Amino acid sequence: MRRALLITAVSLACTTHGARAQTRGGTLNFVVTPEPTALVDLATTAVNVLKVSPKVVEGLLDYDYGFQPKPSLATSWEIADNGQRYVFHLRQGVRWQDGKPFTSADVAWSLQTLRTVHPRAKTTFANVTAIDTPDAGTVVITLSKPAPYLIRAFSASETPILPKHLYEGRDVLSNAANNAPVGTGPFRFVKWVRGSYIEYARNDDYWDKGKPYLDKLIVKVIADPAARAVALENGSVDLGSDTPVPLADLARLKADPKLGIETRGYEFQAGVARMEFNLDHPVLKNLKVRQAIASAIDREVIRKVVYYGYATASASPLMPTNPYYDPAPTPYPFDLARANALLDEAGYPRRADGTRFALTVDPLPIGDLPPRTAEYVKSALNRVGITVTIRTQDLPAYLKRIYTDRDFDFSVNGMSNLFDPVVGVARLYTTDNFRPGVPFTNGSHYSNPEIDRLFADAAQETDEGKRKQSFAQIQRILEKDVPDLNLVSPQYVTVYSRGVRNHTISPDGTAASFADVWLQR
Repeated sequence: MRRALLITAVSLACTTHGARAQTRGGTLNFVVTPEPTALVDLATTAVNVLKVSPKVVEGLLDYDYGFQPKPSLATSWEIADNGQRYVFHLRQGVRWQDGKPFTSADVAWSLQTLRTVHPRAKTTFANVTAIDTPDAGTVVITLSKPAPYLIRAFSASETPILPKHLYEGRDVLSNAANNAPVGTGPFRFVKWVRGSYIEYARNDDYWDKGKPYLDKLIVKVIADPAARAVALENGSVDLGSDTPVPLADLARLKADPKLGIETRGYEFQAGVARMEFNLDHPVLKNLKVRQAIASAIDREVIRKVVYYGYATASASPLMPTNPYYDPAPTPYPFDLARANALLDEAGYPRRADGTRFALTVDPLPIGDLPPRTAEYVKSALNRVGITVTIRTQDLPAYLKRIYTDRDFDFSVNGMSNLFDPVVGVARLYTTDNFRPGVPFTNGSHYSNPEIDRLFADAAQETDEGKRKQSFAQIQRILEKDVPDLNLVSPQYVTVYSRGVRNHTISPDGTAASFADVWLQR
Protein backbone atom coordinates (compact mmCIF):
# COMPACT_ATOMS: atom_id res chain seq x y z
CA MET A 1 0.00 0.00 0.00
CA ARG A 2 1.41 3.33 -1.05
CA ARG A 3 1.47 6.07 1.51
CA ALA A 4 2.31 9.65 0.73
CA LEU A 5 3.19 12.58 2.89
CA LEU A 6 1.82 15.81 1.46
CA ILE A 7 3.34 19.04 2.67
CA THR A 8 1.55 22.14 1.50
CA ALA A 9 2.70 25.72 1.54
CA VAL A 10 1.13 28.00 4.11
CA SER A 11 0.97 31.65 3.15
CA LEU A 12 2.41 33.83 5.84
CA ALA A 13 1.48 37.46 6.13
CA CYS A 14 4.65 38.10 8.09
CA THR A 15 7.68 35.80 7.84
CA THR A 16 9.64 37.22 10.74
CA HIS A 17 8.84 39.11 13.89
CA GLY A 18 8.79 42.83 13.26
CA ALA A 19 8.62 42.63 9.46
CA ARG A 20 5.52 44.88 9.39
CA ALA A 21 7.62 47.68 10.81
CA GLN A 22 10.39 47.36 8.27
CA THR A 23 11.66 50.33 6.34
CA ARG A 24 12.25 49.93 2.63
CA GLY A 25 15.34 50.89 0.74
CA GLY A 26 18.93 51.44 1.63
CA THR A 27 22.20 49.66 0.91
CA LEU A 28 23.60 46.81 2.97
CA ASN A 29 27.39 46.53 3.08
CA PHE A 30 28.27 42.87 3.68
CA VAL A 31 31.89 41.75 4.02
CA VAL A 32 32.88 38.33 2.65
CA THR A 33 36.39 36.94 2.86
CA PRO A 34 38.33 35.84 0.96
CA GLU A 35 37.02 37.08 -2.36
CA PRO A 36 34.70 34.46 -3.89
CA THR A 37 36.17 32.36 -6.69
CA ALA A 38 32.75 32.30 -8.40
CA LEU A 39 29.33 33.83 -7.76
CA VAL A 40 27.35 30.60 -8.17
CA ASP A 41 27.80 27.55 -5.94
CA LEU A 42 27.44 25.10 -8.81
CA ALA A 43 30.83 23.39 -8.48
CA THR A 44 32.11 24.49 -5.09
CA THR A 45 31.10 24.44 -1.44
CA ALA A 46 33.52 27.17 -0.38
CA VAL A 47 31.77 29.27 2.27
CA ASN A 48 32.66 32.56 0.59
CA VAL A 49 30.76 31.45 -2.53
CA LEU A 50 27.85 30.15 -0.46
CA LYS A 51 27.42 33.62 1.04
CA VAL A 52 26.77 35.28 -2.33
CA SER A 53 25.17 32.68 -4.61
CA PRO A 54 21.74 32.46 -2.88
CA LYS A 55 21.17 36.19 -3.26
CA VAL A 56 20.55 35.53 -6.96
CA VAL A 57 20.15 31.76 -7.39
CA GLU A 58 17.45 29.97 -5.37
CA GLY A 59 16.68 26.40 -4.31
CA LEU A 60 13.50 24.38 -4.27
CA LEU A 61 13.15 24.71 -0.50
CA ASP A 62 14.09 26.77 2.53
CA TYR A 63 14.36 25.42 6.09
CA ASP A 64 13.60 26.41 9.64
CA TYR A 65 16.00 25.95 12.54
CA GLY A 66 14.69 22.42 13.06
CA PHE A 67 15.63 21.59 9.44
CA GLN A 68 11.96 21.31 8.54
CA PRO A 69 11.37 22.26 4.88
CA LYS A 70 9.55 25.40 3.78
CA PRO A 71 8.47 26.48 0.27
CA SER A 72 10.73 28.38 -2.07
CA LEU A 73 10.75 27.54 -5.80
CA ALA A 74 8.64 24.52 -4.87
CA THR A 75 5.33 25.32 -3.18
CA SER A 76 4.43 21.77 -2.16
CA TRP A 77 5.88 18.28 -2.34
CA GLU A 78 5.02 14.64 -1.77
CA ILE A 79 7.22 11.82 -0.48
CA ALA A 80 5.71 8.51 -1.56
CA ASP A 81 6.45 4.82 -2.21
CA ASN A 82 8.20 4.31 1.11
CA GLY A 83 10.51 7.24 0.49
CA GLN A 84 11.48 6.25 -3.06
CA ARG A 85 9.55 8.92 -4.95
CA TYR A 86 9.64 12.70 -4.43
CA VAL A 87 7.18 14.90 -6.31
CA PHE A 88 7.81 18.67 -6.31
CA HIS A 89 5.13 21.11 -7.45
CA LEU A 90 6.81 24.30 -8.65
CA ARG A 91 5.84 27.90 -8.06
CA GLN A 92 3.89 29.28 -11.00
CA GLY A 93 4.69 32.52 -12.83
CA VAL A 94 8.37 32.66 -11.83
CA ARG A 95 10.77 34.07 -14.41
CA TRP A 96 14.49 34.10 -14.69
CA GLN A 97 15.99 37.56 -14.42
CA ASP A 98 16.47 37.65 -18.21
CA GLY A 99 12.71 37.19 -18.69
CA LYS A 100 12.64 33.48 -19.61
CA PRO A 101 10.10 31.32 -17.75
CA PHE A 102 11.29 29.05 -14.94
CA THR A 103 10.15 25.44 -15.54
CA SER A 104 10.69 21.87 -14.43
CA ALA A 105 13.29 21.48 -17.20
CA ASP A 106 15.56 23.89 -15.29
CA VAL A 107 15.22 21.80 -12.14
CA ALA A 108 15.92 18.50 -13.88
CA TRP A 109 18.95 19.90 -15.70
CA SER A 110 20.32 21.44 -12.49
CA LEU A 111 19.98 18.22 -10.47
CA GLN A 112 21.62 16.11 -13.17
CA THR A 113 24.48 18.57 -13.62
CA LEU A 114 25.11 18.97 -9.89
CA ARG A 115 25.55 15.20 -9.62
CA THR A 116 28.54 15.54 -11.94
CA VAL A 117 30.28 18.74 -10.85
CA HIS A 118 29.21 19.53 -7.28
CA PRO A 119 31.44 18.23 -4.44
CA ARG A 120 28.54 16.73 -2.49
CA ALA A 121 25.70 16.11 -4.93
CA LYS A 122 27.12 12.80 -6.17
CA THR A 123 26.66 11.43 -2.65
CA THR A 124 23.44 13.34 -1.92
CA PHE A 125 21.67 11.98 -4.99
CA ALA A 126 23.42 8.61 -5.10
CA ASN A 127 20.13 6.69 -4.88
CA VAL A 128 18.41 8.72 -7.61
CA THR A 129 17.60 6.64 -10.69
CA ALA A 130 15.38 9.07 -12.62
CA ILE A 131 14.36 12.71 -12.72
CA ASP A 132 11.16 13.17 -14.71
CA THR A 133 9.21 16.28 -15.72
CA PRO A 134 5.61 15.26 -16.53
CA ASP A 135 4.75 18.92 -17.07
CA ALA A 136 6.36 22.36 -16.77
CA GLY A 137 5.35 22.67 -13.13
CA THR A 138 6.18 19.21 -11.77
CA VAL A 139 9.40 17.32 -11.02
CA VAL A 140 9.41 13.64 -10.03
CA ILE A 141 12.55 12.14 -8.49
CA THR A 142 12.71 8.34 -8.31
CA LEU A 143 15.13 6.55 -5.99
CA SER A 144 16.37 2.96 -6.00
CA LYS A 145 16.42 2.98 -2.20
CA PRO A 146 15.13 5.36 0.47
CA ALA A 147 17.35 8.31 1.37
CA PRO A 148 16.01 9.61 4.70
CA TYR A 149 18.17 12.75 4.58
CA LEU A 150 17.21 13.84 1.04
CA ILE A 151 14.34 16.20 1.90
CA ARG A 152 16.86 18.40 3.73
CA ALA A 153 19.09 18.79 0.66
CA PHE A 154 17.24 21.37 -1.45
CA SER A 155 18.34 24.76 -0.11
CA ALA A 156 19.90 27.34 -2.43
CA SER A 157 23.26 26.95 -0.72
CA GLU A 158 23.28 23.18 -1.27
CA THR A 159 21.30 22.52 -4.45
CA PRO A 160 21.08 25.69 -6.56
CA ILE A 161 18.59 25.72 -9.43
CA LEU A 162 20.14 27.28 -12.53
CA PRO A 163 18.78 28.44 -15.92
CA LYS A 164 19.13 25.55 -18.36
CA HIS A 165 18.95 27.88 -21.36
CA LEU A 166 22.16 29.68 -20.33
CA TYR A 167 24.15 26.52 -19.63
CA GLU A 168 23.02 23.73 -21.91
CA GLY A 169 25.40 23.10 -24.81
CA ARG A 170 28.17 25.17 -23.21
CA ASP A 171 30.95 24.22 -20.84
CA VAL A 172 29.43 24.24 -17.38
CA LEU A 173 32.53 25.06 -15.35
CA SER A 174 33.72 27.95 -17.55
CA ASN A 175 30.26 29.35 -18.26
CA ALA A 176 30.10 33.14 -18.01
CA ALA A 177 26.94 32.85 -15.91
CA ASN A 178 29.01 31.49 -13.03
CA ASN A 179 30.53 34.95 -12.58
CA ALA A 180 27.58 37.03 -13.84
CA PRO A 181 24.67 35.00 -12.47
CA VAL A 182 21.10 35.04 -13.70
CA GLY A 183 18.66 33.62 -11.20
CA THR A 184 15.15 33.81 -9.81
CA GLY A 185 16.20 35.38 -6.51
CA PRO A 186 15.58 38.71 -4.78
CA PHE A 187 18.72 40.42 -6.11
CA ARG A 188 20.15 40.95 -9.57
CA PHE A 189 23.86 40.85 -10.23
CA VAL A 190 25.17 44.26 -11.37
CA LYS A 191 28.97 44.09 -11.46
CA TRP A 192 32.05 42.57 -9.90
CA VAL A 193 35.04 44.85 -9.37
CA ARG A 194 37.72 42.25 -8.67
CA GLY A 195 39.61 42.78 -5.45
CA SER A 196 37.12 45.37 -4.22
CA TYR A 197 33.39 44.63 -4.24
CA ILE A 198 30.43 42.86 -5.86
CA GLU A 199 27.27 44.88 -6.47
CA TYR A 200 23.69 43.56 -6.47
CA ALA A 201 20.47 45.51 -7.01
CA ARG A 202 16.88 44.83 -5.99
CA ASN A 203 15.02 42.47 -8.35
CA ASP A 204 11.83 44.45 -8.93
CA ASP A 205 10.21 41.42 -10.57
CA TYR A 206 10.86 39.02 -7.70
CA TRP A 207 8.05 36.47 -7.27
CA ASP A 208 7.68 37.26 -3.55
CA LYS A 209 6.00 40.60 -4.08
CA GLY A 210 7.17 43.45 -1.86
CA LYS A 211 10.57 41.85 -1.32
CA PRO A 212 13.43 42.34 -1.03
CA TYR A 213 13.31 45.37 1.23
CA LEU A 214 16.82 46.54 0.36
CA ASP A 215 17.59 48.60 -2.74
CA LYS A 216 21.14 47.41 -3.03
CA LEU A 217 23.59 44.89 -1.62
CA ILE A 218 27.34 45.56 -1.74
CA VAL A 219 29.60 42.61 -0.94
CA LYS A 220 32.93 44.05 0.12
CA VAL A 221 36.27 42.28 -0.08
CA ILE A 222 38.60 43.26 2.80
CA ALA A 223 41.58 40.95 3.08
CA ASP A 224 43.00 42.14 6.41
CA PRO A 225 41.14 40.84 9.52
CA ALA A 226 42.00 43.93 11.59
CA ALA A 227 40.71 46.16 8.80
CA ARG A 228 37.42 44.24 8.82
CA ALA A 229 37.07 44.91 12.54
CA VAL A 230 37.67 48.63 11.97
CA ALA A 231 35.15 48.67 9.10
CA LEU A 232 32.48 47.17 11.35
CA GLU A 233 33.28 49.66 14.11
CA ASN A 234 33.20 52.74 11.87
CA GLY A 235 30.07 51.64 9.99
CA SER A 236 31.55 51.23 6.52
CA VAL A 237 30.54 47.56 6.81
CA ASP A 238 27.17 46.56 8.29
CA LEU A 239 27.50 42.79 8.48
CA GLY A 240 30.16 40.08 8.51
CA SER A 241 29.86 36.37 9.19
CA ASP A 242 32.07 33.30 9.71
CA THR A 243 33.90 35.12 12.52
CA PRO A 244 34.99 38.01 10.27
CA VAL A 245 37.33 39.61 12.82
CA PRO A 246 40.27 38.36 14.88
CA LEU A 247 38.95 36.45 17.88
CA ALA A 248 41.12 38.67 20.06
CA ASP A 249 38.94 41.62 18.97
CA LEU A 250 35.60 40.05 19.80
CA ALA A 251 35.50 41.20 23.41
CA ARG A 252 36.01 44.81 22.30
CA LEU A 253 33.37 44.55 19.58
CA LYS A 254 30.89 42.95 21.99
CA ALA A 255 31.20 46.03 24.19
CA ASP A 256 30.36 48.39 21.30
CA PRO A 257 26.69 49.42 21.68
CA LYS A 258 26.39 49.88 17.90
CA LEU A 259 27.26 46.23 17.21
CA GLY A 260 25.71 42.86 17.94
CA ILE A 261 27.02 39.28 17.95
CA GLU A 262 25.00 36.33 16.62
CA THR A 263 25.94 32.65 16.93
CA ARG A 264 22.94 31.18 15.14
CA GLY A 265 22.85 30.61 11.39
CA TYR A 266 25.62 28.03 11.20
CA GLU A 267 23.51 24.92 11.69
CA PHE A 268 24.09 23.78 8.09
CA GLN A 269 27.67 25.01 7.92
CA ALA A 270 28.94 23.86 11.32
CA GLY A 271 31.54 21.13 11.38
CA VAL A 272 35.10 20.45 12.43
CA ALA A 273 38.58 21.90 11.92
CA ARG A 274 41.04 19.23 10.87
CA MET A 275 44.43 18.23 9.55
CA GLU A 276 44.03 16.25 6.33
CA PHE A 277 46.91 13.92 5.43
CA ASN A 278 47.92 13.00 1.88
CA LEU A 279 47.97 9.22 2.18
CA ASP A 280 49.95 8.95 -1.06
CA HIS A 281 52.87 10.70 0.67
CA PRO A 282 55.74 8.23 1.33
CA VAL A 283 55.99 9.20 5.02
CA LEU A 284 52.35 9.93 5.85
CA LYS A 285 51.04 6.68 4.39
CA ASN A 286 52.69 5.03 7.41
CA LEU A 287 49.94 4.60 10.05
CA LYS A 288 52.40 4.85 12.94
CA VAL A 289 53.56 8.25 11.70
CA ARG A 290 49.97 9.52 11.64
CA GLN A 291 49.35 8.04 15.08
CA ALA A 292 52.47 9.81 16.34
CA ILE A 293 51.32 13.14 14.90
CA ALA A 294 47.93 12.63 16.54
CA SER A 295 49.65 11.96 19.89
CA ALA A 296 51.74 15.14 19.53
CA ILE A 297 48.75 17.49 19.10
CA ASP A 298 47.03 18.98 22.16
CA ARG A 299 43.47 19.88 21.17
CA GLU A 300 42.95 21.89 24.34
CA VAL A 301 45.76 24.25 23.34
CA ILE A 302 44.09 24.74 19.97
CA ARG A 303 40.75 25.40 21.64
CA LYS A 304 42.09 27.88 24.17
CA VAL A 305 44.90 29.62 22.29
CA VAL A 306 43.96 29.46 18.61
CA TYR A 307 40.18 29.72 19.05
CA TYR A 308 40.10 31.79 22.27
CA GLY A 309 37.64 29.28 23.69
CA TYR A 310 35.20 29.61 20.75
CA ALA A 311 35.39 25.89 20.00
CA THR A 312 34.94 22.41 21.48
CA ALA A 313 37.85 19.96 21.39
CA SER A 314 36.87 16.77 19.56
CA ALA A 315 38.53 13.87 17.74
CA SER A 316 35.37 12.94 15.82
CA PRO A 317 34.55 14.03 12.27
CA LEU A 318 31.09 14.81 13.67
CA MET A 319 30.68 17.88 15.83
CA PRO A 320 29.55 17.24 19.42
CA THR A 321 26.10 18.75 18.79
CA ASN A 322 25.42 16.32 15.93
CA PRO A 323 22.75 13.77 16.96
CA TYR A 324 25.01 10.97 15.69
CA TYR A 325 28.13 12.11 17.55
CA ASP A 326 30.01 9.33 19.34
CA PRO A 327 31.56 10.52 22.64
CA ALA A 328 34.10 7.67 22.84
CA PRO A 329 37.54 9.12 23.70
CA THR A 330 40.24 9.44 21.08
CA PRO A 331 42.53 6.41 20.76
CA TYR A 332 45.49 8.81 20.55
CA PRO A 333 45.36 11.34 23.40
CA PHE A 334 48.07 13.96 23.77
CA ASP A 335 51.20 12.05 24.81
CA LEU A 336 54.64 13.23 23.66
CA ALA A 337 56.41 10.15 24.94
CA ARG A 338 54.08 7.93 22.94
CA ALA A 339 54.52 10.15 19.86
CA ASN A 340 58.31 9.84 20.03
CA ALA A 341 58.12 6.06 20.54
CA LEU A 342 55.81 5.64 17.55
CA LEU A 343 58.13 7.64 15.30
CA ASP A 344 61.05 5.46 16.39
CA GLU A 345 58.99 2.34 15.66
CA ALA A 346 58.04 3.74 12.26
CA GLY A 347 61.71 3.89 11.31
CA TYR A 348 62.34 7.62 11.70
CA PRO A 349 64.83 8.05 14.57
CA ARG A 350 66.14 11.49 15.45
CA ARG A 351 69.19 12.59 13.53
CA ALA A 352 72.16 14.39 15.05
CA ASP A 353 70.36 17.75 14.78
CA GLY A 354 67.31 16.34 16.60
CA THR A 355 65.05 16.21 13.54
CA ARG A 356 63.46 13.17 11.92
CA PHE A 357 61.93 14.41 8.63
CA ALA A 358 60.30 17.51 7.15
CA LEU A 359 56.73 18.19 6.03
CA THR A 360 54.88 21.10 4.46
CA VAL A 361 51.43 22.22 5.61
CA ASP A 362 48.95 24.12 3.45
CA PRO A 363 46.34 25.97 5.55
CA LEU A 364 43.01 26.72 3.88
CA PRO A 365 43.18 30.44 2.94
CA ILE A 366 39.77 31.36 4.36
CA GLY A 367 39.96 33.46 7.52
CA ASP A 368 42.84 33.53 9.96
CA LEU A 369 42.07 30.35 11.94
CA PRO A 370 43.61 27.74 9.58
CA PRO A 371 46.92 29.67 9.43
CA ARG A 372 46.90 30.14 13.21
CA THR A 373 46.24 26.42 13.65
CA ALA A 374 49.10 25.64 11.26
CA GLU A 375 51.45 27.76 13.40
CA TYR A 376 50.53 25.71 16.46
CA VAL A 377 50.94 22.42 14.57
CA LYS A 378 54.37 23.52 13.38
CA SER A 379 55.43 24.21 16.98
CA ALA A 380 53.89 21.00 18.33
CA LEU A 381 55.47 18.71 15.75
CA ASN A 382 58.85 20.36 16.14
CA ARG A 383 58.86 19.00 19.72
CA VAL A 384 58.90 15.43 18.37
CA GLY A 385 61.47 16.10 15.65
CA ILE A 386 59.21 16.85 12.68
CA THR A 387 60.14 20.05 10.86
CA VAL A 388 57.11 21.79 9.34
CA THR A 389 57.09 24.54 6.72
CA ILE A 390 53.90 26.59 6.32
CA ARG A 391 53.01 27.36 2.71
CA THR A 392 50.48 30.08 1.87
CA GLN A 393 48.61 30.78 -1.35
CA ASP A 394 45.29 32.17 -2.52
CA LEU A 395 42.17 29.99 -2.60
CA PRO A 396 42.26 28.98 -6.30
CA ALA A 397 45.91 27.92 -5.96
CA TYR A 398 45.13 26.01 -2.75
CA LEU A 399 42.22 24.14 -4.34
CA LYS A 400 44.30 23.21 -7.38
CA ARG A 401 47.22 22.05 -5.25
CA ILE A 402 45.15 19.88 -2.89
CA TYR A 403 42.42 18.50 -5.13
CA THR A 404 43.84 18.53 -8.67
CA ASP A 405 47.64 18.37 -8.53
CA ARG A 406 47.71 16.59 -5.14
CA ASP A 407 51.03 18.31 -4.52
CA PHE A 408 50.81 18.51 -0.73
CA ASP A 409 51.83 16.73 2.47
CA PHE A 410 48.97 17.76 4.74
CA SER A 411 46.52 20.61 4.93
CA VAL A 412 44.64 22.39 7.71
CA ASN A 413 41.03 23.08 6.82
CA GLY A 414 37.48 22.92 8.09
CA MET A 415 34.59 20.85 6.77
CA SER A 416 30.86 21.24 7.38
CA ASN A 417 28.77 18.35 8.72
CA LEU A 418 25.69 19.75 6.95
CA PHE A 419 22.27 18.22 7.46
CA ASP A 420 23.40 14.58 7.58
CA PRO A 421 26.74 12.72 7.82
CA VAL A 422 25.93 10.81 4.62
CA VAL A 423 26.37 14.10 2.78
CA GLY A 424 28.66 16.24 4.89
CA VAL A 425 31.02 13.54 6.16
CA ALA A 426 30.96 10.67 3.65
CA ARG A 427 32.40 12.92 0.92
CA LEU A 428 35.65 13.10 2.89
CA TYR A 429 36.22 9.37 3.37
CA THR A 430 34.45 7.07 0.91
CA THR A 431 36.47 5.54 -1.92
CA ASP A 432 34.21 6.87 -4.68
CA ASN A 433 34.62 10.40 -3.32
CA PHE A 434 38.29 10.45 -4.22
CA ARG A 435 37.57 12.76 -7.15
CA PRO A 436 40.66 14.64 -8.35
CA GLY A 437 39.67 18.11 -9.52
CA VAL A 438 36.57 18.30 -7.29
CA PRO A 439 37.23 20.44 -4.20
CA PHE A 440 36.26 19.54 -0.63
CA THR A 441 36.01 15.82 -1.28
CA ASN A 442 38.29 12.92 -0.24
CA GLY A 443 41.57 14.80 -0.44
CA SER A 444 43.45 12.25 1.66
CA HIS A 445 42.79 9.42 -0.85
CA TYR A 446 41.55 7.24 2.00
CA SER A 447 39.93 3.95 1.05
CA ASN A 448 38.38 1.45 3.45
CA PRO A 449 35.69 -1.01 2.23
CA GLU A 450 34.16 -1.16 5.71
CA ILE A 451 33.73 2.62 5.79
CA ASP A 452 32.20 2.51 2.30
CA ARG A 453 29.75 -0.17 3.42
CA LEU A 454 28.75 1.60 6.62
CA PHE A 455 28.06 4.88 4.87
CA ALA A 456 26.08 3.04 2.17
CA ASP A 457 24.00 1.32 4.86
CA ALA A 458 23.34 4.60 6.67
CA ALA A 459 22.32 6.28 3.42
CA GLN A 460 19.25 4.05 3.07
CA GLU A 461 18.52 3.05 6.67
CA THR A 462 15.30 4.53 8.04
CA ASP A 463 15.70 3.11 11.57
CA GLU A 464 17.34 5.87 13.62
CA GLY A 465 18.83 3.42 16.12
CA LYS A 466 20.57 1.47 13.37
CA ARG A 467 21.80 4.65 11.72
CA LYS A 468 23.32 5.77 15.01
CA GLN A 469 25.12 2.44 15.33
CA SER A 470 26.55 2.76 11.82
CA PHE A 471 27.77 6.29 12.44
CA ALA A 472 29.33 5.27 15.77
CA GLN A 473 31.28 2.52 14.00
CA ILE A 474 32.35 4.96 11.29
CA GLN A 475 33.70 7.43 13.83
CA ARG A 476 35.68 4.82 15.73
CA ILE A 477 37.25 3.36 12.59
CA LEU A 478 38.21 6.79 11.27
CA GLU A 479 39.67 7.90 14.59
CA LYS A 480 41.78 4.73 14.64
CA ASP A 481 42.93 4.97 11.00
CA VAL A 482 43.62 8.75 11.16
CA PRO A 483 43.34 9.61 7.44
CA ASP A 484 42.84 13.03 8.96
CA LEU A 485 43.09 14.42 12.46
CA ASN A 486 39.97 16.17 13.69
CA LEU A 487 40.83 18.93 16.14
CA VAL A 488 37.98 21.14 17.30
CA SER A 489 34.41 22.05 16.46
CA PRO A 490 34.45 25.85 16.07
CA GLN A 491 31.77 28.27 17.23
CA TYR A 492 31.39 30.79 14.40
CA VAL A 493 29.96 34.23 15.00
CA THR A 494 28.30 36.93 12.94
CA VAL A 495 29.05 40.57 13.75
CA TYR A 496 26.42 43.10 12.68
CA SER A 497 25.29 46.68 13.03
CA ARG A 498 22.22 46.77 15.26
CA GLY A 499 20.32 48.56 12.50
CA VAL A 500 20.44 45.42 10.31
CA ARG A 501 17.31 43.34 10.87
CA ASN A 502 16.53 39.76 9.84
CA HIS A 503 20.06 38.96 8.75
CA THR A 504 19.84 35.52 10.42
CA ILE A 505 16.45 33.80 10.26
CA SER A 506 17.32 30.24 9.25
CA PRO A 507 20.07 27.60 9.58
CA ASP A 508 21.62 29.08 6.44
CA GLY A 509 22.36 32.32 8.31
CA THR A 510 23.97 34.86 5.99
CA ALA A 511 24.03 32.24 3.21
CA ALA A 512 20.28 32.83 2.84
CA SER A 513 18.78 35.10 0.18
CA PHE A 514 18.52 38.32 2.27
CA ALA A 515 15.01 38.81 0.87
CA ASP A 516 13.82 39.58 4.43
CA VAL A 517 16.70 41.86 5.49
CA TRP A 518 15.83 45.48 6.22
CA LEU A 519 17.63 48.45 7.70
CA GLN A 520 16.27 50.32 10.70
CA ARG A 521 16.98 54.00 10.43
